[in-house]
Amino acid sequence: MVDIDALKKLREETAAGVSDCKEALEDSGGDYAQAVEFLRQKGFDKAAAKEGREVKAGIIESYVHAGGQIGALVVLASETDFVSRLDEFKTLAHDVAMQVAAMDPESVDGLLEQPFIKDASKTIRDLVTDVIAKTRENVKILDFKRFQI
Repeated sequence: MVDIDALKKLREETAAGVSDCKEALEDSGGDYAQAVEFLRQKGFDKAAAKEGREVKAGIIESYVHAGGQIGALVVLASETDFVSRLDEFKTLAHDVAMQVAAMDPESVDGLLEQPFIKDASKTIRDLVTDVIAKTRENVKILDFKRFQI
């Protein structure tokens, strides 16, 4: 039997479906950390399946670091404008712009492999994959530009 409080917490934290959360908790024998990892891996599998789908909507996000000496623009794309208006998508765009300003990556591929500045246990690719799993659409960082005075 699955603990309903753990199920609610897992669903809130991961935004995965109820049945996916229940399956994760059952497969992990009720171990919350293993259930989170199970859902994360499932998200990676879903992201890989969506990788070839065309992205034709999105947003351009800006970030200017305190003091106004460093800034970044990021082009984040999704399959539909519906997803590009979601809070999760906008948060990802903001976090990626902040990452670009702070870490000055050379390329999109290099950016994807960087540890996230707010949580070094995750990479930028992990953040993108999490949004893909939550939105069930392909999401890509198409381009970025960093500016410094």
